[in-house]
Amino acid sequence: MNITFGVAAVLIGCFTMIGVVSATEPNSNEEKADGRVKKFSIAFVNDIHAQLEPHPELYWNEDEAQRELRAGGLSRIKTAFDQLAADRPDGMLKIDGGDTFQGSGPGAWTEGEVMIRPLNALGLDMAIPGNWSVVYGAERLRAIRDEVNYPIIAANIYDESSGERTFKPTMVKEIGGVKVGLVGFTDPDVPSRQPPFMSEGLKFKADEVLQPLIDDLRQNQKVDIVVLVSHIGLHKAVPLSAKLNGVDIHLSADTHERTYEPIVVGDTWVVEAGAFGSLVGVMDVQVRDGKVVDRKWELVELREDKFPEDKQVKQIVDDALSPHRERMNREIGHTDIWLERYNVMTSSMDRLIANAVKEAADVDVGLSNGYRFSPPTAPGPITEADLWNWLPIKLDLKTGVVKGQQFIDYWESEFENVFSSDPDRLYGGWLARPSTNMQVRFDSTAESGDRLRSLTIDGDDVDPKQDYTIAAGARKGQPENQIHRMQECRTTKTLKKTTHDAVRDHLAKPHDSDHDSEPPVKCVVRGDQLRSQYQTFIKERQKARKQDKLEGESVLPPKK
Repeated sequence: MNITFGVAAVLIGCFTMIGVVSATEPNSNEEKADGRVKKFSIAFVNDIHAQLEPHPELYWNEDEAQRELRAGGLSRIKTAFDQLAADRPDGMLKIDGGDTFQGSGPGAWTEGEVMIRPLNALGLDMAIPGNWSVVYGAERLRAIRDEVNYPIIAANIYDESSGERTFKPTMVKEIGGVKVGLVGFTDPDVPSRQPPFMSEGLKFKADEVLQPLIDDLRQNQKVDIVVLVSHIGLHKAVPLSAKLNGVDIHLSADTHERTYEPIVVGDTWVVEAGAFGSLVGVMDVQVRDGKVVDRKWELVELREDKFPEDKQVKQIVDDALSPHRERMNREIGHTDIWLERYNVMTSSMDRLIANAVKEAADVDVGLSNGYRFSPPTAPGPITEADLWNWLPIKLDLKTGVVKGQQFIDYWESEFENVFSSDPDRLYGGWLARPSTNMQVRFDSTAESGDRLRSLTIDGDDVDPKQDYTIAAGARKGQPENQIHRMQECRTTKTLKKTTHDAVRDHLAKPHDSDHDSEPPVKCVVRGDQLRSQYQTFIKERQKARKQDKLEGESVLPPKK
């Protein structure tokens, strides 16, 4: 068997049940006319990341990119909700998939309070917490839970002292005559993914809590449909769907993936609806005798010309942001290009940040933490609001010394984080972001530990035995000898400068190297643009499967 896509093995053994399919399941005209068929719909948003207002956005179809200056925003979400509901008289659930209160300056400055009134105006039916819901601490998370006018559910978050669940694990909602059971599940790795102090007082359990709850909904509460809403990332949501029994729809969040077509795992449809309030996913479902007989999924882009802002929500947002406008609008620099993060391997936004870190710390290599969030920044002035979108947490700069071999090991670990064949090994989804004077070349299809092809700093090959200085933002609570995900750094030092200081100082000077140089990280077997991690791997695996079938071979794993 000759498969050229080692990375696509993220599908694991459940690949036999997975495929990207057309948005509608076939059904007969008799079923459509059957009076026993009931209908309902779901409108889904996820990973809003405190983006209250319309903002620059990048939409793409395959390699074709289209840029909008004023897409998304809560006011457009409200318009979309209203328009979608008007076309669906049988009823529509409105669901938020988490990571809602963090990701912008006003979100950070008010510990999420700026989001409460605007969100309460959307008419949401339910939400779940995301991995960043702990950013303001456990007490603040409970306060937000009690301030919003819709239920937040999560099956796997517990109070550490009492052992009680912090949120209700499930809820049942009847809509369109269909009894819908909803289960919430957030990332059990929050205590390690986020700085540990953020989740102090909370305990997170893994997915073993889910099946008993699903069984209870089916057997005792007699629901017709089970909807799992999770915040673990698409690459983990798909294999989890293969593991569970009785889930009809799995609404995924965390990885900001845009699933224009559903991923089908047995009887379960798995979807994710992008991020930043720039898109709304809508699922139309038909049910007969407690079984799904038809489903349709559409991912709706909230473009300015298609969805005007709802005036009432716009006013609520304006009122909420009014105390912060002066700070938000303060200009700190200028860009002649679009600064974006929508790339698994490298991004214009993080090149600027990593170069700023290198310059401010006066080290050989700067690293950007490479957050997944932040909508693009369009050409023109760069404001304080943009900076806080890029870096919603202000981190002190930390420097240290490492051997060249540590850099080599670090990059092999990073490649495994992104391209591993084991979904439990995948971490974050995007590669680290170095300053542009470091050039990394790798083969994503090679075996783990053997992907790096070349590594240079300032044009010279990295010497495994040589010392190099590095810097990155320091996460509170991380080991003293750790910088970014680099372990066992020597002579570490925390500076009296932050990542924000570094970027502001950098922007105050003219810099062309941020975008004029070669991308610092390149894969030697694919193009520079990789917008989606997991969905791309699925398509590549399908392509390999079709080719092997033509050659009389099979890429399917042996049946157990």
